[in-house]
Amino acid sequence: MAREALTTPDDSVPGNGGLGGAARERPEAVGEHLGTEAVGDRVVTHFFACLDRAYTGWQWAVTVARAPRSKVITVDECELLPGSEALLAPAWVPWHDRLRPGDVGIGDLLPASADDERLVSLITLDGDVVADWFSPHTDSEDQDAGPAEPSELPAPGRVRVMSALGRDDTAERWYETDHGPRTPLSHAAPANCVSCGFFVPLSGGLGRLFGACGNAYAPDDGRVVSADHGCGAHSEAVRTSGAARATPVIDEFGYDLVELPGVSVDETVFEPLSREVYPDADPAS
Repeated sequence: MAREALTTPDDSVPGNGGLGGAARERPEAVGEHLGTEAVGDRVVTHFFACLDRAYTGWQWAVTVARAPRSKVITVDECELLPGSEALLAPAWVPWHDRLRPGDVGIGDLLPASADDERLVSLITLDGDVVADWFSPHTDSEDQDAGPAEPSELPAPGRVRVMSALGRDDTAERWYETDHGPRTPLSHAAPANCVSCGFFVPLSGGLGRLFGACGNAYAPDDGRVVSADHGCGAHSEAVRTSGAARATPVIDEFGYDLVELPGVSVDETVFEPLSREVYPDADPAS
């Protein structure tokens, strides 16, 4: 029976017991009684419709209580709660998760965190960064990757460089952009960037697949492009002689009728100029 008392509204707490509490908060915004909910022994929450247009779908929740062996009902609390059809703000997202590429503007600062997995310490060894650059290469394609001597390492004061994970993420992101191989511009190119004289390979691991375009007339000038990218401004592109230019067609016999102020095309009489109509006409006149 004690459990039943906690889930059943007390008969001595009437359905309009919370109306006074809600009316004291916003008398003009309190609507009809929507229902009750038993919160505990002799504690009931009443719900009233909210008439405030700014809070459509919200409900006034007024909790009333009665002390043991007392007939006086008191208002415990009154608050405005969202209903099932209430308009709510979207879930809060941390600033770091809301940030998108290109959001950093002039004067903005976006330092990388100390545990950023895209970066590692410059002195990290064991198959990453420095050791990876100077270790012997068995693949002939990798012999020219990275700095050739320690003097080519970053300037003093640079304490972190991109990790292997950071380089892989960057390579995938660059490769899927318009500067990669899967674009109409690249498909129509006579050759890939790797054979172009204006292609400047990057150093390090990314230099095995990416470089900068140095052709002022290319659409990707000054941008990082993949080695298998391409465009029509390739340094070794040759115009084929077989592609003949189409001869423009000029219709010298056709004409268009144009109406002028005061002259109607429908009312104009056109006379034929053939010799059948004018047999004595002089061709030279």
